[in-house]
Amino acid sequence: MLVALGAALTLGTWLSGTQGALAESVVRLHVIANSDSQADQALKLEVRDAVLEESGAFLSASTVEEARAQLTAALPRLEETARATLRRAGCGDEVKVTLEENCWFPTKEYGDFALPAGEYTALRVVIGQGGGRNWWCVLFPPLCLGAVSESVEETAAAAGLSQDQISLISGEDQGYVVRFRLLEWWDSLLLSLGAA
Repeated sequence: MLVALGAALTLGTWLSGTQGALAESVVRLHVIANSDSQADQALKLEVRDAVLEESGAFLSASTVEEARAQLTAALPRLEETARATLRRAGCGDEVKVTLEENCWFPTKEYGDFALPAGEYTALRVVIGQGGGRNWWCVLFPPLCLGAVSESVEETAAAAGLSQDQISLISGEDQGYVVRFRLLEWWDSLLLSLGAA
């Protein structure tokens, strides 16, 4: 029993460290709709597309630090892009665009990569009350931009992610979703122990 507990502690510590290192290397995009109505969900996607297009036009960072600096400088521009998109659609909702640290994201599988649950820096776009379903992806490295013609591995490598981090998100070494679920379990265990 003690051996199993020791193995679980070792695995949990390793998984947390791996996720933490990855989280320090990426910036997520998080778009939150006003509500779950069909119209608000459609507007969320229009705003997402406009923000992705606008950020793709200026985001030329080769490091996460550069990406954060460029995004911070462009926050008013991105917020105006989102607001103009809403106005063109006849929506008077307000929108707030911020760059925030320590935003919690669950494990998310995309077409050809996945990211473990954890806290990440995120460009957050909150429409109206922000009470609807959300959409997220990776803004830096640009893994969710439609214009990206390189593979996930090439894009991540160009952004300075280590081979271990690339293998982790791309599933190259298989079993990544199982490890991500273990990480979620580990985090929930730590939270419950902290609350006790």
